[in-house]
Amino acid sequence: MDTITDSPTSLRPPKSTDKHDIPTLQAGGFSAAVDAYAGESDPDPTSRQMRLWFLSLLGSQESVKALWARLIKGEVATLSLESLGTARFCVLAPEGPRRWRFLTASLQTVVGYQGVLVPEAALYGAERPDFLLLPRSDEEAASLHYRFLNRRLDLPLHPLWTDWLWDRGQRTGEIVGLDALGKKAYRCVPDPDALARDLGAAIRQGSLSLPDDPNAGET
Repeated sequence: MDTITDSPTSLRPPKSTDKHDIPTLQAGGFSAAVDAYAGESDPDPTSRQMRLWFLSLLGSQESVKALWARLIKGEVATLSLESLGTARFCVLAPEGPRRWRFLTASLQTVVGYQGVLVPEAALYGAERPDFLLLPRSDEEAASLHYRFLNRRLDLPLHPLWTDWLWDRGQRTGEIVGLDALGKKAYRCVPDPDALARDLGAAIRQGSLSLPDDPNAGET
């Protein structure tokens, strides 16, 4: 279960060596260990909830599937960490049931079963302007961002601009790192008009060079 067919990112999170450092998700009387998640605070500060954009559950098949069903219905779950004595209320990001993928695998361990909830936004081929990045490493983040961005925008982009596009996205807030465990995760909401203006300005100022192809890099 290393990849989603439609995405170049790896989904297998690193496993913690200390069971007390692994959070537990609880809802409707069911619980499972969480070896990876990514989320953000709800825009409504009064809700005090975290919106989950990625979740990997370990436990019995019954518990993992029951939690998945409750989360998809929009129920609130509790994410707790024993070692810190903390807990947070959380819900799935409001994508709608059809925009989530539930991937499962049987494991040769005592926990027995893994379920991973991934939104459509993490799929490379998704027909939507925003996207979720789940890079396998810090080094892969910028190149992965370029691939997803180039797939979604009509603007002619060039691989030479990969690092500039990544730095600009973080600077403008079009790329936001999520609160995550066991996995790097970034929410990306491009602004094509602002990007076109910034590209034009960077080329005129010499911050970006045009590639040899005279048709590439035009704004």
